[in-house]
Parts: sequence; structure tokens; C-alpha cells
Amino acid sequence: MIPLSVPCLMGNEMNYIADAVLNGWVSTAGGYVKQLEHNMSKYLGTNGAVVLQSGTAAMHLALILAGVTHEDEVVVPTLTFIAAVNPVKYIGAEPVFMDCDDTLNIDCDKLEDFLIKECIKTSLGLQNKLTKKIIKAIIVVHVFGNMAQMERLRALADEYDIKLIEDTTEALGTYYLKGTYQEQFAGTIGDFGAYSFNGNKIITTGGGGMLIAKDIRLLEKGRYLSTQAKDDALSYVHNDIGYNYRMTNMQAALGVAQLEKLEEYIEIKAKNYHYYEKALKEMEGYKLLKFNDKARNNYWFYSLFLQKDSVNRDDLMSRLRENQIETRPIWKLNHTQKMYLNNQSYYIEKAFHYWKNVINIPCSVNLSTEDMDYVVQILKG
Repeated sequence: MIPLSVPCLMGNEMNYIADAVLNGWVSTAGGYVKQLEHNMSKYLGTNGAVVLQSGTAAMHLALILAGVTHEDEVVVPTLTFIAAVNPVKYIGAEPVFMDCDDTLNIDCDKLEDFLIKECIKTSLGLQNKLTKKIIKAIIVVHVFGNMAQMERLRALADEYDIKLIEDTTEALGTYYLKGTYQEQFAGTIGDFGAYSFNGNKIITTGGGGMLIAKDIRLLEKGRYLSTQAKDDALSYVHNDIGYNYRMTNMQAALGVAQLEKLEEYIEIKAKNYHYYEKALKEMEGYKLLKFNDKARNNYWFYSLFLQKDSVNRDDLMSRLRENQIETRPIWKLNHTQKMYLNNQSYYIEKAFHYWKNVINIPCSVNLSTEDMDYVVQILKG
């Protein structure tokens, strides 16, 4: 089987994990946790970082720190993994679903239209005319590692005094090459950035995530909340509701090793993407979706768009599976999920089109040229 996306462990992973085990630091305390936070902060150029158990935990804390409550709403994309949306409900707030554009990222035209036409500025904040709730935050996901339109999103968030949360779980290493945010990484432009180190991400800690914030005081509050809100660890005094969200030292040891290889992995992912792209240009009916040309994207996932109506997505995936090639469709659109059917969605159109006509093809760092040639051969039929 040629897998869709699996970890590449070709560095110091075993050395660092063995060191953590031999020294007895295997839980949430230990030097590798601090080292990973330091190395990540240095790589991204941020004022700090808090590593956590998952990207979902990072999203949950970001929403809390953004001041979202059960009385508020958060604008979210419908085309994304559901982990970007569920934390809104953890707090008791409600999501408002937005369409995607041709990059699969949130549609900024429709978002702006919604904020202008469907909302009104009040002393409490931007109010949704339909629900009377305050729009407290916007969650933007850099889908498949492709940089979203952060210049427009940051401007809209500033104009309407809305917190901007970047779900960067798929986009570690993506940064702008030009424009207002030249050389700034995905996740560092919004008020908060949430990252994931799940097993299928470009680098992994097995499971894990990370939170960053522009305001260092909020970042430190996130660290405090992630460690059960300990005000006096010796006497077990807690003055807030905390969470058991910290990463273990063994996970962090894996992450330190993986980060050392990140730039090499991105180079490989980009080269493989362009190899596929060249091969598919000569084939009628298929094309790879483009990445943002203003950014150095991390090319995490490769999205194959089916251009011909005669090509059925599910039939194609079955044929590839029968030939030992793993693929996956885009996620079921979140506004169509059972628990979100009663939530507001705003003119969802393109998301249905891409959901129906896109599959992700194998993209692991250790993918060989022979593997890619075989995938293309099976696509030809």
C-alpha cells in the first residue's frame, strides 16, 4: 500500500527519546518540553510558544483567551476538519459557517459581505442581525498548508474589532514571500495561532499541538490554564478552571528531532508536488490545485481536482484503493454535520463543488519517484 501521509523519522528521534527515558523524564516535565518551545519560537520568530497535547487543545485555549463566551458567535469555514469547529461548542458559543474560495480557504469576499450586510456595530461589538449575538472571533484555516488571504483577513478583523485565530495545524513552515506580511509565518499574523503535530502532519510528536499568541500575557495565561491552573502547586490551590493539556517530555523529544528536519521535508514536499504537477499536465481530466503564489507554502497535502463529470470521485478512490493506493476525499462539510444543521451558514456554494470533485493523493515525505509514477499510471486507467 502506498499510504496517504505517514511520518518520516530519519533524524535524531531515537537518540532524544532514549535520552528522555534514560533520565526518567517521560511525563509533562522535562527539558525537551522547554527546548521544543524555545526552538519553535525561534523558528517562527514569536515571543514564545506553549506545546500541548493536541491542535484541538490549542484551538480551545485560543478561544478562551480571545474572550469567547456562550453568548457569542465565531465565524468558521465549512470546508475544514471538524476539530477547527468543535472547540467553539466546547465553550457553548455558536459557529457561523462560511464558504471557501478556489484555494479551498475561507472566502474573504463572502466574509466581508456577511460582516457588512448581516451585522451591525454596537457598543458590545459586532452583532449578528439574525441571532443578536456578538461575533467575537474568526477562525481561518490554512487548508492543506496553503496560506490564506491574511492581509484581507487581518484588515477585516481590525476594522470590526474581531479576534483572528489561525488554525495552522496543516501549515507549519508556510510563510509570505512578499506583501504586508513578508517573511511572516502562518499562525503569527492573527491574534492566536494553533498548530498540530499529529501523526500525519509534516512533522509529528505522535500526537500534540502548540499555541502562540501576539500578547505574551495571554500566552502565559494559556500555559497556566494548560497545566490545571495551578496557583500553588504544593498546596493544590487553583483559582481558575484549568485543563490537562500539556505535552509530555517524550513527545517533545520527538518534536525537537522532527523540527531539525522541517526545512528539508518542505523542500522534498515541494519537489514531489511539482513532479506530480508536471505528470498530470499531460493528462486530460485531472489537475493539482495551486498554492498561494505570494507564499512559500509547506505543500502538506496535494489536492487532485477532477475536471470531467465522467470521473466519479468515489469510483476513482475505489479503483486507487484496489491498486494499493490510499487516498481520501475532502471532509464532509461542517455545516451539513448533524450537530450543526441549525447553525447559520452564509451562501455555501463552492465548498460543495470542491467537496464533490477533490481527492488527496499520496504525499508522504518518503514518497519515491516510483511511487508517484505508479499513482499517475493508475490515474490514467
